[in-house]
Amino acid sequence: MYKSICAAVFMMAGVSATAAQSPTDQRGTMSTLPPDVVKDLSPTGTLRAALNLGNSVLVQKDASGEFRGVTVDLARELARRAGVKLEFVPFEAAGKVFEALKTGVWDIAFLAIEPVRAAEIDFTPPYVLIEGTYMVPVNSPLKVIDDVDKPGVRIAVGRGSAYDLYLTRTVKNATLVRAQTGGGRAMIDLFLNEKLEAAAGVKQPLVAYAKTDPNVRVMDGRFMEIQQAMGTPKGRTAAVSYLRGFVEEMKASGFVAEALKRSNQPDAAVAPPATN
Repeated sequence: MYKSICAAVFMMAGVSATAAQSPTDQRGTMSTLPPDVVKDLSPTGTLRAALNLGNSVLVQKDASGEFRGVTVDLARELARRAGVKLEFVPFEAAGKVFEALKTGVWDIAFLAIEPVRAAEIDFTPPYVLIEGTYMVPVNSPLKVIDDVDKPGVRIAVGRGSAYDLYLTRTVKNATLVRAQTGGGRAMIDLFLNEKLEAAAGVKQPLVAYAKTDPNVRVMDGRFMEIQQAMGTPKGRTAAVSYLRGFVEEMKASGFVAEALKRSNQPDAAVAPPATN
């Protein structure tokens, strides 16, 4: 009897230890990170992760209201390693995430690398690459990407989005028309309602919409490669130093690829290893 009781106790202890080490836990019981990194990542004692709900490649909200996607999984793994609580801070668009930086409501964010943002945010190397492209009316004379930047062409963009910032720097002849919201389908609605010549956006949402509307088509190719990265407010040196290695590990281990697969994002590519 005594031997049976001991065996049962050891078995229960083994199960508990395995559960505590599960990579899906949102909060670890003990930090595996240096104290200065934990303090930099979560100065309030809670890791506040900004989520850009305007980019369905990165994060989705299911019918029960739960968040899922590659950014959600990365934030959970980081909080588990830091041994701190995790709080999601959702925003409707990337531009809103950037605007909120000055209010200090988030500690980490998942945004495309852009010079305007990099002036105030320290970025890791990218973990995911996605494409920015155009959607046009099905009978449009615009056939290839280079056709769009011409006089008289009006392009709908989401205000403050990565592709808005990029096109603002690079478009020479066409006119950008900005939707008030930077994410979701705001630029599609603007394109349709104002009968504009093109809508710029992340490829996957444009393709998804085009499948429902025979009056539009998505152009082949891209006008930009959007490099999605993790970022922290400037000045958190220990945090960003750790995050750079963290992102490389998550790519190399297959974590990012599996997260994309679980959230049904087969067209998003895992970024290659950083070269410096």
